[in-house]
Amino acid sequence: MIEHVFRAEYGRAVSVLTRVLGDLDLAEEAVQDAFTTAAEQWPVKGVPPAPAGWIITTARNRAIDKLRRDTKGREKYAQVALLQHEPEEEVEDVPDDRLRLIFTCCHPSLALPARVALTLKLLGGLTTAEIARAFLVPEPTMAQRIVRAKGKIRAARIPYRVPRDADLPERLKAVLAVVYLIFNEGYLGRQELETEAIRLGRVLAGLMPDEPEVWGLLALMLLVASRREARLRDGELVLLEDQDPRRWDADLVAEGQEIVRRCLRWNRPGPYQIQAAINAVHSDPPTDWHQVVALYDQLLAITPSPVVALHRAVAVAETQGPEVALREVEALDLGRYHLFHAVRADLLQRLGEDPRAALEAALDLAEHPAERDLLRRRLRLATADQQDRAHDHEQDHQDPHPGGHAAG
Repeated sequence: MIEHVFRAEYGRAVSVLTRVLGDLDLAEEAVQDAFTTAAEQWPVKGVPPAPAGWIITTARNRAIDKLRRDTKGREKYAQVALLQHEPEEEVEDVPDDRLRLIFTCCHPSLALPARVALTLKLLGGLTTAEIARAFLVPEPTMAQRIVRAKGKIRAARIPYRVPRDADLPERLKAVLAVVYLIFNEGYLGRQELETEAIRLGRVLAGLMPDEPEVWGLLALMLLVASRREARLRDGELVLLEDQDPRRWDADLVAEGQEIVRRCLRWNRPGPYQIQAAINAVHSDPPTDWHQVVALYDQLLAITPSPVVALHRAVAVAETQGPEVALREVEALDLGRYHLFHAVRADLLQRLGEDPRAALEAALDLAEHPAERDLLRRRLRLATADQQDRAHDHEQDHQDPHPGGHAAG
């Protein structure tokens, strides 16, 4: 229970406390203390009726006690005490606590990867290992990146204040990246993250209704989320080509496709809009693979990336065959990415070659249980297939008359 509350409410608690206290480090420390107290008390006293409210209240009280004891914090404590007794006026342009702090953490003085990583750590409810996986870097590298980002904020005294309208576009790219990565972490299991990302996407669309990329991200998330019920069958991952479209959420599909059509009328294409358009094509079976390849060509022109090239190669296999696609895949430097090896294994198998080494490499790198189970199933089937091939080969080369030549 405590772990579930931590996953679901940590980011919101840090957001609320940062607004009240005006100090991110103090807010984060207080929330962590509150969860430590919860781990000690809840198993004995029981879970409170409103766990999230209990965490926020306990964290606020801990922070105020710390400020009261700290000479340097007494002035800040007085300000916090006023906030507790005076009604708060909502004057900020960003109306949502968590989204407000996402914009604040995405300060332009930090490098974009550092902004995204720090915000995911503080607000996305993600562990350092999960963030490292999203960035395709080792966990120690990501841990150092987050520490350096927080250190720079302290050293430069970057204020944690709410950005005004004029500041929002400058930070939008990092904010969209954060929301998308939160969504991706919820894609295969943590539904509360998927739901939260879509909620943030809707708030963003209301906040910045004239930004096509905001709508593109929302459409992308809706279309992917529409397939949640079909994506898992008896706890096992089902690939898109094997899903039953009747199990897709028709309302989410219709909403996502309508947003994609709206984005097309804007004629200001961006990465999220193009990815949404690709998913819109998939959501109208049978998939028009030539259109998917054309959209990936457009996406590569805007954001050249080996990961985009890998996904394009999957579509190329459907239009030009697995041999052409395999050549494109093997030219990519994605050895640390499990999907690279999984796609390569599929193409090898379609060409009649042994995919087991590629599947084993994918299994070594994959971390999500559903993906690992799928890879194990594919590996078992590939092993059985190779054993059958070896048996057939042995039979083909066996002398049909082992006793010698027939008499003539």
